[in-house]
Amino acid sequence: MRAIVAAVTIALTVVTWGCSGSTENANPVAPTPTATPTPTATPTPTPTPTPTPTPTPPSGMVTINVVDENGAQSFSPNPATLPAGQMVVWHNIDNTTHRMVLDAGSLDTGNLAPGASSQPMSINAGGGPYHCSIHPSMVGTIVQGASLAR
Repeated sequence: MRAIVAAVTIALTVVTWGCSGSTENANPVAPTPTATPTPTATPTPTPTPTPTPTPTPPSGMVTINVVDENGAQSFSPNPATLPAGQMVVWHNIDNTTHRMVLDAGSLDTGNLAPGASSQPMSINAGGGPYHCSIHPSMVGTIVQGASLAR
């Protein structure tokens, strides 16, 4: 019987050694992940905002800018020369509402909000002084010039 016990013991030892005796996978180690380099962002230059241009009046039109409540310096140009046959447009570049009227009462732009322009208007009887009816200290003059026809 000793021979059988010895044979079984040897067999179990060999089987146990064969299954666990290998040190190759005895303590598996997870592979260390390799860090992927993060691409560096190239800074994009901030675009410079383009200012909105003042609308160009059609040919045969004079634009008078309403600048600020500042007496005779409230309008640009002042005085404004308007050749006979041309029309005038007031463009409000101020930050408050204005309303231009000829002193003779023959023209009224209506209220012009900031950034707004009047309708093209013809000036009869040689032009003359005008003012803002909301801010009467704002004064200007339209001078009738020579005709455009040659």
